Order: sequence, then C-alpha cells, then structure tokens
Amino acid sequence: MFDVVRKQDRDVVEHGAAVAVVAVSGDSVTLVRQDRVPAGGPLLELPAGMLEDGEKPLDAARRELREETGLHGGEWVETATFFTSPGYTDEKMHLFLATGLEQGEASPEGTEDLELVRVPLFEVPALLDEIEDAKTLVGLLSLLRHRAAG
Repeated sequence: MFDVVRKQDRDVVEHGAAVAVVAVSGDSVTLVRQDRVPAGGPLLELPAGMLEDGEKPLDAARRELREETGLHGGEWVETATFFTSPGYTDEKMHLFLATGLEQGEASPEGTEDLELVRVPLFEVPALLDEIEDAKTLVGLLSLLRHRAAG
C-alpha cells in the first residue's frame, strides 16, 4: 500500500496526504475508537483518512466523516496542515473543524471496525491526558483554541 524509498541515505515511507476532522455537532465532538495494531490496541481518534487520487482535502474530509460517522453538512474550515512524523514519512495531514453537522447513516469501509464516541465539549480538556494519537491531540487543542477565541 505504501512505498518505502531511499532518499538522502534514509528510508522514507511515501504515504501522501491525509485528512482529519474535528466534528462538532450540538454540544459534543465525535471521535472514533479503533484498533491500531502498531499501537498495541484501540485508540480514541478523530475521524480521518487518506485522500483518493485527484481528491481535494476538503472533499476527502467530508467523505471520510460521512463514511465513518454518518455526520454531514455544516460549516467547514481548515485549521492546520502539518507533517505527522517527518522523521520517516511524507504524510501531510489537513485538519478541519466542522460544526453544525447533521446525523446520517455511517458506512465504514469493510476493514474498519469503529466505535463512535461522543464527548461533551466541556469534557474535552480533561480528555487530553488520555489521548495518545498526535492528530487527535492537535485537533482537540485547535478546537479549544477556536472556542476560546469565540
């Protein structure tokens, strides 16, 4: 699926672009819990995924959110773009904040076994100590900054 290439005497995983969504609906944020073999078990994460060939980041974010959670519509803003682990991969994450979302039917890919977890917004600061996934930490901190700015 991913290629490992040699660049300047280093192994680099060519991953490409990905998206993650801070999905706010009403007074809660929706996360997904899924098993992550490299992490040794399940992690609580933002809905996320890879861009398909020729797909724009916003379109990929909307697609991934709907597939994983059923949430759709609303207002969207890209809040950050960052390398996830630049020491070994070229993966660049596009982070979106989506608000005012509507619930629909989720349709995860056949290989995805996801548990939806809705967290009240007032519980987000206390949840940060439990999050082990970098994109989710960035996203939730971005959400808190956005809410503090009004």
